[in-house]
Amino acid sequence: MKLYLASGNAHKAQEFQALADAGALRGALEVVSARAAGGMPHVDEDTGTFAGNARKKALALRAKLGASLTGADTWVLADDSGLCVDALGGAPGVESAYYAGPRGDGAANLAKLVEAMRDVPAEKRGAYFVCVLFLIGPDGAEHVFEGRCPGRLAREPRGGGGFGYDPLFVSAGYESTFSELGDAEKNKLSHRGQAWIAMSRFLDTIKIH
Repeated sequence: MKLYLASGNAHKAQEFQALADAGALRGALEVVSARAAGGMPHVDEDTGTFAGNARKKALALRAKLGASLTGADTWVLADDSGLCVDALGGAPGVESAYYAGPRGDGAANLAKLVEAMRDVPAEKRGAYFVCVLFLIGPDGAEHVFEGRCPGRLAREPRGGGGFGYDPLFVSAGYESTFSELGDAEKNKLSHRGQAWIAMSRFLDTIKIH
């Protein structure tokens, strides 16, 4: 089964393939980056919801694939994810990728969050990651899966792994940030990992193996 990922983020394609290889779909699923289809089309992520944004991205890539999207083993997947911080009223939320502005990047987003939380005490640094996976089958049927990972924010970024807000996020029950955990451990805990498990269970029921 080929799963075309509606993202230009190389980290996400690698992470999803690692999730597939580590779980029940091992050997049955190939995650194909949008780059293989000539690149991800531009999408204005303006719906205000994770599910809405993910749907727009999935539909955009499916339209670009067009006639090449043939066969019962070809699907399109998009995700929208973000970090919701209690002390910031749920921000950056759906704007996580653009928290520092449309020209910002991961480093700028992280720096802005560190500064915004500078004077927030430990007991009020709760946060959670959320991920919505939007899957479109060969027949056009749409399926939605969600995963969440509760935790808190560290005082300063720590660790050299991961990406985005990983250096600041500490999962519930842990002391290490996502960036300090190995990929295998992070994938067990992460919002993306939880959403993937839900999707995998669905795919298993339709016997894609």
